[in-house]
Amino acid sequence: MAEKEGIEKLIRADLAGFGGYSAATSPETLEGKVDVPVESIIKLDANENPYGCSPGVNRALAAYPHFNIYPDDGQTRIRKLLAGYCGIDAKHIVAAGGSNQLIDLILRLFLNRGDEVAVFAPYFWEYRFYVSNHGGVLREFPSDERFYPDLEALEARLSPRTKAVIINSPNNPTGAMYPKGLLRGLGQVLQKKEAQFGHPIFLVSDEPYRKLVFDGLECPPVFHNHPRTIMVTSHSKDLAIPGERIGYIAVHPICDGVEELVDALGHCNRTLGFVNAPALMQRVVAALQGVSVDPMEYQKRRDFLYGHLVGMGYSVVKPQGAFYMFPKAPIEDDVAFCAELARHRVLTVPGRGFGSPGYFRLAYCVEERTLEGSLAGFRAAARRFGLG
Repeated sequence: MAEKEGIEKLIRADLAGFGGYSAATSPETLEGKVDVPVESIIKLDANENPYGCSPGVNRALAAYPHFNIYPDDGQTRIRKLLAGYCGIDAKHIVAAGGSNQLIDLILRLFLNRGDEVAVFAPYFWEYRFYVSNHGGVLREFPSDERFYPDLEALEARLSPRTKAVIINSPNNPTGAMYPKGLLRGLGQVLQKKEAQFGHPIFLVSDEPYRKLVFDGLECPPVFHNHPRTIMVTSHSKDLAIPGERIGYIAVHPICDGVEELVDALGHCNRTLGFVNAPALMQRVVAALQGVSVDPMEYQKRRDFLYGHLVGMGYSVVKPQGAFYMFPKAPIEDDVAFCAELARHRVLTVPGRGFGSPGYFRLAYCVEERTLEGSLAGFRAAARRFGLG
């Protein structure tokens, strides 16, 4: 015990309290721990495309001959092609190993100890870690019944210590996509608060699901609303390559000091041990910016599950994008409700893991037969708690 306490004293106090990260449960970790065959478990707690990555990725991988070459330190080719896709100058773009790394880099640049970052619940839980990594404080703000950010609450409670606001649209875990008017209003609130506080507030827009939208909708561009905007994205979702970390930052061209900001991000990318965006994935994704997995496959699954859950009596906001649904649990204790679903072999994630107790997240990026197999479990839980 004394030895353990000695080691703990060496760990930064703000990091020691993190605890372990609880990712989705893999079939391998369930082996021997459940009383039913692992293959009979219905996993709606993960977010992996069951049909593999986009065919264009496979073709690009097969054609790549330069595994022995270091990544292009200037990211010349990928930045040029990304610039054409994004409609901004290549010098305003930095590629790196996925959006998680990029958000951490952004916060490393801006945060001093005690500075604040605002998010809207429900939100991707790892944002909390990235803020705490650099001595910051994460402040939660509410969303409305459609899971849209509550801008009145933001304006009333935003602190002078605020350095950034992070949004995620289409959203994990809700699938909500923020409309143009809301983004415009958000920009107005931030600019009003900048004038009041006398310092910039950055809007960080996390957009890995931008290409995965439904019903003929288009995800509104975020740059039109606030000059100090940084767009972050990854290709884990739209190309279905979550195991291959690649993404990029695009900084608003009219942001004050944009070139210095991009240079600083590139420097951090190099000196913090990430080296660069992987050479292989730079070449793969550079030529695939107009490519995506077919969102209609996810829309079809959304419609199937949404219709059945609503028919059973669940309260569900219909997602507009991504591949998640965030129903209201029929009891107050979302953890207990997810445990009840697990008794019926259906794995989901409690809403408190996203800052919103009383809900649960399910991912419908699974085979159709898996969704069909989940209905009996949802129906049994609905009957137990008096839905329908």
